[in-house]
Amino acid sequence: MDESSVRPDSELIAKSSRGDSSAFGVLVLRYRKMVVGVAYRTCGDGVLAEDIAQETFIRAWTKLSTYRPEGSFRGWLCRIAANLTIDALRRQKPTVELESRTFEASGDGPEAAVLREERAAAVRKAIMKLATHSRMALVLCEYEGLSYQEIADALGIPLGTVKSRLNDARLRLKAELAGYLEA
Repeated sequence: MDESSVRPDSELIAKSSRGDSSAFGVLVLRYRKMVVGVAYRTCGDGVLAEDIAQETFIRAWTKLSTYRPEGSFRGWLCRIAANLTIDALRRQKPTVELESRTFEASGDGPEAAVLREERAAAVRKAIMKLATHSRMALVLCEYEGLSYQEIADALGIPLGTVKSRLNDARLRLKAELAGYLEA
C-alpha cells in the first residue's frame, strides 16, 4: 500500500493548501468514486456524472482556502458535487434515463440475476422521479452514508429540512415500489 494513501485528510489538505498537487491527487483518488456516485445517482447520466466529478475537484482545488476544518472534507466535497449536479440538472431536460447496468456475476443463477436487475432498475427509475432536492438527500444518506448533520452541512439546509426531505423521499419510494415490496 502506498504511504500517501494512509495519510489523514487533514495532512493532505494542509499540503494541498500550500500548492502540493500530488497531495491533492491523493484526495482525488480517495474521494473520486464517492463524488461520481453522488452525481450519478442524482442525475442518472454516467458521462454527466464524470464531468461533474471533474468540475467538483477543480472547484475544490481552486477554493481549498475556503474549506474550514471544523466540517468534514467529505461533506464539503459532497456539497460542491451536489450544487454542481443541481446546476447541471437545471440546464438539462427534466427527465434523464439511467443507463442500464451489466449483470454482476453471482451464484444465484440467471433467473435471480434478472429479477435482481429488474428490481434495481425499478429502484433507479423511482429515485429519478423524486424531486431533485429529495433525491440528493436520499443519495447522500442511503448510498454515501452521510449522517443527517453531514447532509445538512453538505446541502446548506437545516437538520429538520434534511429529515423532511428524507421522509418525503422514502414515502414516495415506498408508494412507487409497492409492487416490489410485496414480492
